[in-house]
Amino acid sequence: MNVLVVYAHPVETSFVGALHRIVVTRLERAGHTVDDCDLYAEGFDPVMSRQDRIDYHDTGLNQSRIGPHVERLRRADALVLIYPVWNFGFPAILKGYLDRVWVPGVAFELAENGDLSFTLRHIKKLAAVCTYGGQWWRARLMSDPPRRCVTRMMRAHVALTASTDYLACYDMNHTTETKRAAFMSRVDATFSRWR
Repeated sequence: MNVLVVYAHPVETSFVGALHRIVVTRLERAGHTVDDCDLYAEGFDPVMSRQDRIDYHDTGLNQSRIGPHVERLRRADALVLIYPVWNFGFPAILKGYLDRVWVPGVAFELAENGDLSFTLRHIKKLAAVCTYGGQWWRARLMSDPPRRCVTRMMRAHVALTASTDYLACYDMNHTTETKRAAFMSRVDATFSRWR
């Protein structure tokens, strides 16, 4: 498969950085083609400008500033997001990626009568690998917006039969080496099964 990995952490030596390396290595070893999109390293601009918003519904113009990212998404058979959860949400750079790249004509079509149709049906697998500072029950108490975004909103956009993996390591504020190693093993095992 062609797998687009979207990585959103500013520090490559972080635990999330280690998870990113595991995912990319495992996918490449399995023979997949990996398009490794490191949003910070590539200097992705997450800000939707005034002009971006004005051009949002013009499918010719809305892609003019982010064309290479659109092409990468269109080539993907699978999509993996790797990120930390900050303040019960995506890092701003990842939220900006979704706002600026998943636009009309790319992620969906909007008919004049308001009907919506999704256009990323070529993506057959979807996964998120992430860390949370707090315990799982705190995230659930807040309705866990990142999980819901991936497993509901994003999943609705891709193939109806797409498998979705959501791998979350909670309570990083009180983590141990044993806990981190167990989660790394879980991530490695999950992506070793991707076919």
